[in-house]
Amino acid sequence: MGYHDHKEASPVVVSAGVLVISDSRTEYSDESGKLICRLLESNGHDLGGFELLKNEPLSITASVNKLIESAHVQAIIISGGTGLSARDVTVETVAPMLDKKLDGFGELFRSLSYREIGSGCIMSRAMAGVCRKKVIICLPGSLKAVRLAMENIILPELGHMVREATR
Repeated sequence: MGYHDHKEASPVVVSAGVLVISDSRTEYSDESGKLICRLLESNGHDLGGFELLKNEPLSITASVNKLIESAHVQAIIISGGTGLSARDVTVETVAPMLDKKLDGFGELFRSLSYREIGSGCIMSRAMAGVCRKKVIICLPGSLKAVRLAMENIILPELGHMVREATR
């Protein structure tokens, strides 16, 4: 079976949980999480949960584990906490949980991001991987970064990633 055969055999509808990690955003001011949810739903996917959390490792771990343990959720998309500040702890919290890391995700994201923002893309620590057969994707919190990743990487490959992670 080739790439296109695998992609065609992938689920069309994926249930994704969304986590927004931010010390400053509120339910009302968060645009990135709302965009993720809107793009998932407008592309026929199910929202398997949404939560806004502070940059606190214990809270992030607990929420990720809750989504991993959910039989309904197939993927987790996390926005925020991927920068360089001392409070950005998403990558340090999620990376040790991964069974497999999808290095190509971060590489492609930074390549696409370079076209938009130039060399500042080196400060992005966007990443993806698999934990207990669930796809986990960590994105920057900016609205432009979320749109770039969702439209160019995640939505075109989400079903395929889920298929491969659950085999």
